[in-house]
Amino acid sequence: MRTESKAGPEQALVDQFGRTAVDLRVSLTDRCNLRCTYCMPAEGLPWLPRQEVLTDDEVNRLVGLAVTRLGVTQIRFTGGEPLLRPGLAGIVAAAASLRPRPRISLTTNAIGLARLAPDLKAAGLDRVNVSLDTLDPVRFKALAHRDRLGDTVKGLEAAAAAGLSPVKINSVLMRGVNDDEAVPLLRFALEHGYQLRFIEQMPLDAQHGWSRENMVTAEEILARLRGAFALSQDPAPRGAAPAETWLVDGGPAKVGVIGAVTRPFCGDCDRTRLTADGQVRACLFSTTETDLRGLLRDGANDDAIAEAWRETMWAKRPGHGIDDKTFLQPPRPMSAIGG
Repeated sequence: MRTESKAGPEQALVDQFGRTAVDLRVSLTDRCNLRCTYCMPAEGLPWLPRQEVLTDDEVNRLVGLAVTRLGVTQIRFTGGEPLLRPGLAGIVAAAASLRPRPRISLTTNAIGLARLAPDLKAAGLDRVNVSLDTLDPVRFKALAHRDRLGDTVKGLEAAAAAGLSPVKINSVLMRGVNDDEAVPLLRFALEHGYQLRFIEQMPLDAQHGWSRENMVTAEEILARLRGAFALSQDPAPRGAAPAETWLVDGGPAKVGVIGAVTRPFCGDCDRTRLTADGQVRACLFSTTETDLRGLLRDGANDDAIAEAWRETMWAKRPGHGIDDKTFLQPPRPMSAIGG
């Protein structure tokens, strides 16, 4: 049982290793309109029954509790694909109305963002992270099993035009698939003023087909970039940010690499996660969850829900343990957990 003397301020989401979670990732749906090979099979997955997904009011209550009672300062809405959530703009507006106001971002494949960007900006969304792994339409279709590269590019443009800045791109390189695109992706980002982050592929696919041998490492990514650009370590403090960043050709443009597997940043992790069906997770790779939806629907008050959330975070492990022989991939894939 957590004790206040060990955990610090009573309202904080602290753990036994001195970390404080201030960044909440909220999955709004497990559904997606792409079928990216490193996330789910081409035929898709069984979606959560709608009655198991948190309602808009339930999402708003939990987000509000996190911000006003538990010290959360940043909200990232994810999926699945969060743009598929019908009440997204209202959920963003509810978060933006909280005091103290959190920073609000969205992780998306940007399909539909060309239409929704202005409304989301007006609702209070601050910025977006767009998943884009290739600039080749044929390769995009092979990776995502959908011919939608043009929609993603239009979504990026609309996000920038709406002022959802900085517009960030997340790219996963896969050996023998798109690992020749590190340089073209960075050139594309520089040309359009986007911020690019490469992410090592993690063992979160529904097929459980991940292997270290097929993963393109952070060091390999940097080596490829250095073949075309001069990279120098960013002097700005990294803090709890997952990406290590480098100045490109002296700056001010930067590129980031998230080496979640080979260069883990667990010791500085400040994240807590809420799934679309109301389960709170202390880590992306947790094999256990705490059911906040059940507490909500059983009539629990805010004190009881907040304490359950604190207890979950207090038990957070020191790291993800991917290199440990006893490591078990989470039973739920990334699409169900939330990015």
